[in-house]
Amino acid sequence: MNIGIVGLGLMGGSFGRAICKSGEHNVFGYDVNEQVMLKAQLLKAINQPLTKENANQLDLLIVAVFSRKFKEVVQEFLPFLKDQAIVIDFCGIKRTIISQMQELNKLYPNIFFIGGHPMAGREFSGIEHSQCNLFNKASMILVPIKEDIFVESKLKNLFLSIGCDKVVITDAKTHDKNIAYTSQLCHIVSSSFIKSPTAEKHFGFSAGSYKDMTRVARMNADMWAELVLDNSDYVVEELDIIINNLNEFKNAIASKNGKKVKELFEEGNNKKISIDLGRNKCKQ
Repeated sequence: MNIGIVGLGLMGGSFGRAICKSGEHNVFGYDVNEQVMLKAQLLKAINQPLTKENANQLDLLIVAVFSRKFKEVVQEFLPFLKDQAIVIDFCGIKRTIISQMQELNKLYPNIFFIGGHPMAGREFSGIEHSQCNLFNKASMILVPIKEDIFVESKLKNLFLSIGCDKVVITDAKTHDKNIAYTSQLCHIVSSSFIKSPTAEKHFGFSAGSYKDMTRVARMNADMWAELVLDNSDYVVEELDIIINNLNEFKNAIASKNGKKVKELFEEGNNKKISIDLGRNKCKQ
């Protein structure tokens, strides 16, 4: 396939490097930053620059930009794409993106639009932190605006070929509700946790728990602010739940209610075991 990538940051750059490494596809790439374009070529994240003149060669266009930039960016290339080309995004929310895709599909009915979200990443951003193996054992989420088994199968095979171990097909609401918990809430909690004054004195007193809790406190603030605000209804629901759970611990500990504290820990422990057992059964 001829694959175009717009936005050569961590995600777009890593995808390009993985595809180029496989040698099975031709990768065209574009980024507004000329230095990023040079780095992409040096890191072998693209085979050649993507332009409006060669966009008609693409079988697949991946738009890996901030969600609020998606429509503006993709509209620059849509007039030049050939019929039956596939457009997929890498944005972290889906309801607004799918709504925009549905609008664009009315103008470009011969283009296949599908939402996408690789469940992979790092606490660093930029193509200089991209990795060929970023998608290894990751889950790839696809959100079609209309069913097409052939296109979905084609994309599934592509993402499995670069290391993903699962491709999940879902709808925009289900995606956004789950991501509010599994991703966006985690970043909020991590950011809140690191702001304790004690964090500055942790050296020599921390191990794996501290590292796990603080890893994603290092983030692209512009991007994550957009994501949580554009998914605010589901994020607030999850915040209400965790705040309630924290208050239960706070009240039990403040009143020195050992029985209640133990019950709360046991509830969390049992929930984790139950969820993991259920996941293992699904794999069998």
